[in-house]
Amino acid sequence: MMKEKISLNQLLALIIGFNLGSSVVLGIGLNGKQDAWVVVLVSSIIGLAIVLAYHYLHSFFPEKNLYELMEYCFNRPLAIFLSFVYIVYFFYLAARVIRDFIEMTSTIIMPNTPIEVLTLAIMLAIAYILFLGIEVLGRTTEIFTPYSIIFFVLLAIFLYASRNFTVENITPVLSNGVKPLMKVIFPYELVRPYGQIIAFNCVFPLLANFKKSNNVLIFGIILSGFFLTVATLVVTLSLGSNIASRATFPLLSATRLIAIGEFIERIDAITVFIILLGILVKSSVFIFAGLKGLEYVCKIPYRSFTIPIMCIITLFTVFIARGISDHVLEGFQVIPYFLNLPLQFFIPMIMLFILLVKKATSKGKTTYASKN
Repeated sequence: MMKEKISLNQLLALIIGFNLGSSVVLGIGLNGKQDAWVVVLVSSIIGLAIVLAYHYLHSFFPEKNLYELMEYCFNRPLAIFLSFVYIVYFFYLAARVIRDFIEMTSTIIMPNTPIEVLTLAIMLAIAYILFLGIEVLGRTTEIFTPYSIIFFVLLAIFLYASRNFTVENITPVLSNGVKPLMKVIFPYELVRPYGQIIAFNCVFPLLANFKKSNNVLIFGIILSGFFLTVATLVVTLSLGSNIASRATFPLLSATRLIAIGEFIERIDAITVFIILLGILVKSSVFIFAGLKGLEYVCKIPYRSFTIPIMCIITLFTVFIARGISDHVLEGFQVIPYFLNLPLQFFIPMIMLFILLVKKATSKGKTTYASKN
């Protein structure tokens, strides 16, 4: 079978969709109150450095994915153990992302539809796309991302035109100083979504032009960070910091405020389209990263695992939490420390250190051999 390839435009679309993902479902940085947009802006700047570190980690061996890099840094037995940890982690994140969308849909949009039916519907779409290949996901995202951006701009314009913006909701800026914002940024607003881009280390080997991907990655992070900052600003201006921080689905709540001339109103479909595309991209990238891990461990093409794994994730998505409160509580208090920090930061940092040491050692041996 011909090796799949991802173009730079498709990488850009995937990065934007991935970063928006579940972040616009539950909101991001809203615990920063009226300074929520500052939290998102600072997180985006720091997140850019994190993503570039992932890209640099991959630059040592552009043809190797995350699991193959682990085998090079450690040994195969340890790499297999870590691979299983990452596989379960990626599948778990995919289930959480899908559950974010399912909770929003079952709570507000389709309250009479069982979550099992909603989960099965979205999982069938993801399974079909991934079975066809990550290249199909890239093409699909490349087609629909411009529409998502247009709808996002229209949403901001409609909210402004309906006079729902109140500047007092974001003032005074930094009234309590920087320290409270740092507690919001670290670690939660960094691990979601920027630390989660570690999954793209399974996508980078498929790039048609890896040498130019660095600039595309930077542009994608800046653009998605801008959209997230604007989304947070729009929500805070519309709802106010107190209501926004307590709202379960803040962007959708802000959308429902739109009413222009008794003609343009109830445009929830625009927000749902933006969210659905992000959820589809983010969960698909996580599942693809997990499938590539199974391919590495079992040495069997990842498509062979697509259907059974999708069935498992479907069940896990349904049973992962008893309700929205348990789901959100687990995401805010448990996951950032016990899973995200070691798998998104500690292990990649160790790998980067080992790669730098091996590179320096190999250069030293080459120099010594040339002198003799």
